[in-house]
Amino acid sequence: MNADTATVGVEEEFLLVDPGTGAPVAKNVEVARTAAGLGVELQLELTGCQVETSTGVHADAAELATELRDLRFRIADCAEQNGATLLAVAIPPTVSDMFPVTDTPRYQRIASAFGMLAQEQGLCGCHVHVAVPDREIALQVSNFLRPWLPLFLALTANSAIYRGIDTGFASWRSILWRRWPSAGPPPHFGSAAEYDSLVAMMLSSGSILDPKMVYWDVRPSLSFPTVEIRVSDVPATVEETVLLATLVRATVMTAQDALARNISAPPVSDEVLRAAYWKAARTGLDGDAVDPVHGRILPVRDLLIELVGYVSPALDELGDQQLVTESLAAVLARGNGAMRQLNAFRAHHDVGDMVTELTATTLAGCRAATAR
Repeated sequence: MNADTATVGVEEEFLLVDPGTGAPVAKNVEVARTAAGLGVELQLELTGCQVETSTGVHADAAELATELRDLRFRIADCAEQNGATLLAVAIPPTVSDMFPVTDTPRYQRIASAFGMLAQEQGLCGCHVHVAVPDREIALQVSNFLRPWLPLFLALTANSAIYRGIDTGFASWRSILWRRWPSAGPPPHFGSAAEYDSLVAMMLSSGSILDPKMVYWDVRPSLSFPTVEIRVSDVPATVEETVLLATLVRATVMTAQDALARNISAPPVSDEVLRAAYWKAARTGLDGDAVDPVHGRILPVRDLLIELVGYVSPALDELGDQQLVTESLAAVLARGNGAMRQLNAFRAHHDVGDMVTELTATTLAGCRAATAR
């Protein structure tokens, strides 16, 4: 393991909504233009109600947190200037029947090819990139990460309210997202050649239009020398995003250490992994989890503690053991985004009031970070 080379970067997707109703507003082009004037480059997502921020490359969790807070604060201000509110939620709490697709050639091609799948989006996730030496190692690391993907989803679940109703799921985004033919947990790959062969088949069949549409929840990045973990909802707070990124980084480091000692990733059947995904999406932090490796059913909080123990040597090397211990304790005590949504919705039964609370959560701690 090497903390200096296992650097990390984060992409967060956000919703742009009407300040009063919480309904999505298609203003991503306007917000991106305002942000560009401040020197911040935003990515336009598939639907016009979404924007994505990208951090730089970091070796220090505190520096990552500072940049994430700064980005949220500045983009929220850009959204406000354009009559919108920035929300760190993974699905719109209330929506019209369809979302306008962003007017770029690629996104219009996707809309034409995939119909309603493209027009019922507005789904916001968080992508964590961790540097690895090459694609072969990225794929071998991915095999080690597969069993932990449902747990990362449970930790960050932040999409309980949709179309103004309680979905009954902590991460409804995860359920909707897996309708895409290339989404969800990836297969176990033995080599980069095997990966490339499957992607080529998907391209030739039309199930994806280009390699960027390989939406698996862990994959070798097309743009960076990293393994990219894409399973999570966008976390409600920066603190939760940093916790996720640190745990993912430590898990990648632990996997590389195992590979260096010629230890293979544990076999996990697709059926068990699907069950673990469904359970994570259903209950989030507030219930049991499926351990895909051993087939156990245990409280998700206990499995999180096991994960921390599993990656403890990496956390020690990073100097992040205390950060993870304290942040995890705080999330378990306070609840993640899904639990906050449900508490706010049940207290008010009004989406507008819930949006007010979620707006504050999105920017928790961000103003002070920017002021420094």
